Amino acid sequence: QVQLVESGGGLVQAGGSLRLSCAASGRTFSSYAMGWFRQAPGKEREFVAAISTSGNRIYYTDSVRGRFTISRDNAKNLVSLQMNSLKPEDTAVYYCAANPVFTTSSRYDYWGQGTQVTVSS
Repeated sequence: QVQLVESGGGLVQAGGSLRLSCAASGRTFSSYAMGWFRQAPGKEREFVAAISTSGNRIYYTDSVRGRFTISRDNAKNLVSLQMNSLKPEDTAVYYCAANPVFTTSSRYDYWGQGTQVTVSS
């Protein structure tokens, strides 16, 4: 069982930056691949980024590649998403998720409650 709690969301102007964090409970955090997803109003939840258990495999959706950076600290049970050059279209609720297997699909076993990111133009 893994419990996930996101933080770091907020309101930022276009071009600005935010850093999202996801704190995980449990002693087996390092056994899980971690992902970030987002859901904008009226849209389906979409994949943003994923990182493997050791951090040596990372993948981003095309719309954020080069602007967002996912990282993890297994000693602190923490995964982060650094978001730079934010655009209004990045506005969404952002979720972190954990899964035993690295995947870019939404088939993650555990999900956080989400944190709102709003980018104003």
